[in-house]
Amino acid sequence: MDHTTAEARLLDAADTLFYERGIQAVGMDAIRQASGVSLKRTYQLFPSKEHLVEAVLRRRDLAIREQISAYTSARPTPTEGVLAVFDYLYDWFGQPDFRGCAFINSFAELGPASANVADIVRTHKQAVADHLAALVAAAGRPPALAAQLLVLANGAMVTAAIVGSPEPARDARAAAQRLLDADASA
Repeated sequence: MDHTTAEARLLDAADTLFYERGIQAVGMDAIRQASGVSLKRTYQLFPSKEHLVEAVLRRRDLAIREQISAYTSARPTPTEGVLAVFDYLYDWFGQPDFRGCAFINSFAELGPASANVADIVRTHKQAVADHLAALVAAAGRPPALAAQLLVLANGAMVTAAIVGSPEPARDARAAAQRLLDADASA
């Protein structure tokens, strides 16, 4: 098995297992077994579990950024793009394998013990914040609105995972609409 294939298989297996069970509950042997990559090759590619966690999060970060960007750019107006963030969340929360935000979950599990994981989580959340800020600016709204919308989005992620329903995204969207309407009438 070549380097690229082995790495992809390890990342796929680790991403699935970490997201389903939690990072600390999954050992390297389970990842090796799920991926079909030998333990020796696994450690050649990822010298430690933390290296693998970091790679999984970086890959997931890029995928989510691309998905959100595609979802919001498909809207005809910047204001609709802002609200599309919450439509994206609703679709995501409705997936049968939804277990919450992998970045929030990872930070909760490892953030205090792993500066690298904490940095990756912060970088991801900042990238989402920056995207939301750009949408808010394009809609001609004040920058402070972006931070408020980000709190709604992150709160919806946590709440949806806890209650097992996509509806918190709808609630957050309605609150976002109210904030946008209040700003428009101010």
